[in-house]
Amino acid sequence: MHKESKKLDVLFHDTLKDIYYAEKKILAALPKMAKATHTDELRAAFEKHETQTERHVARLEEVFEMIEAKPVGKKCAAIEGIIEEGQEIMKEYKGSPALDAGLLAAAQSVEHYEISRYGTLRTWAEELGLDDAAGLLRETLDEEKETDEALTDLAETLVNQEAQEQAAA
Repeated sequence: MHKESKKLDVLFHDTLKDIYYAEKKILAALPKMAKATHTDELRAAFEKHETQTERHVARLEEVFEMIEAKPVGKKCAAIEGIIEEGQEIMKEYKGSPALDAGLLAAAQSVEHYEISRYGTLRTWAEELGLDDAAGLLRETLDEEKETDEALTDLAETLVNQEAQEQAAA
């Protein structure tokens, strides 16, 4: 019995379901992270990313529509693990000067995962001739990169220094 090989369009759809699930999980995690932080700037960054993530979900739903598929998620073990790490940081470092640095690092892990997924999906959409979908995915990829850069700036100019200063005090 010969099993028919899966093609790129099937992989694209599966990966789309993966990032859709991930974005929904991220939407649930961001308010908790914003509430846990002690730094107004980091809280604002999490709140901004929550608003962006809502747009990302809407764009993904448009891409599902373009490929005539229902927008459904597929459990993503990677994002589950990253979010679990963030929850552990919130629990283990509650009240610690290092909490915000840990939350920021967890948020960047999420960003790096998203950048990887959106970059891949955009490339596959182009290969599949889904130019409109590629455009939407590129738009989200650009926003994810901007968020990562903003988080890096926040880490390098404020959050890590505050964690070290408070620990030394």
